[in-house]
Amino acid sequence: MELLLVVLLVVVLGGALIWWRRERATRQARDLADVRADARRWYERLGGQVMNLGGEDPAVRQALADAAERYHAAGSQLEQAQTVTQYRLARETAVEGLTYIRAARLALGIDPGPDLPPLAAASGAGQLTVPRQVQVQGQTFKAGPQPGQDTPYYYPGGQVRGRPVPAGWYSTPWWKTALGAGVGVLGGLLIADALFSPSFGDPGYDAGAAAQGVGDPGDVGADSGGDFGGDFGGGDFGGDFGGGDF
Repeated sequence: MELLLVVLLVVVLGGALIWWRRERATRQARDLADVRADARRWYERLGGQVMNLGGEDPAVRQALADAAERYHAAGSQLEQAQTVTQYRLARETAVEGLTYIRAARLALGIDPGPDLPPLAAASGAGQLTVPRQVQVQGQTFKAGPQPGQDTPYYYPGGQVRGRPVPAGWYSTPWWKTALGAGVGVLGGLLIADALFSPSFGDPGYDAGAAAQGVGDPGDVGADSGGDFGGDFGGGDFGGDFGGGDF
């Protein structure tokens, strides 16, 4: 009798284990299908916008070029994705592409469309609310909340080598060189320090920003009491900035 009870208990426990594993596999498959469908939905939405929008304004063309780049990147990620995390990464890339689409539509003066989900990479970076202008080793760099002839490069906000950079329009895509290597890294960080130095009173960000910035246009070399080359160990970066890094 006791042996029969043990056998029955083993059978019940074995059946429960098999059922639990099947349920878990079904749930995982369902979750994977959901995130795959969600990623493809944003990817297809991005593709439709990339194909249907156009314009000759430099800010529009640049934003659309960045959107197209994200579209191709998201497509490649979707082709290789096999896990929930990989599909979520593809979704993030597609949504980032749509932020460039939204920027292009604003530059065209048309309805930007519905709000987009927040980008994980842009969390805490904030958004530019006032224009600013700085000089670094003789070169002028501008940024502001609106596109213009002098600020045709949109950035959706994010972290550049560990520091938050707010969403907005910039005169040059200095963050790309800051993500590179060698002199480009230092050059990009110098520009970031100039544009977003915490020593200035007006932050120029929205309420959610995590960093401080320059409120009024000005010459950083004069306002901070010195030359940026001297502030960073006395090195001469004039030739490096003028040599085509930007």
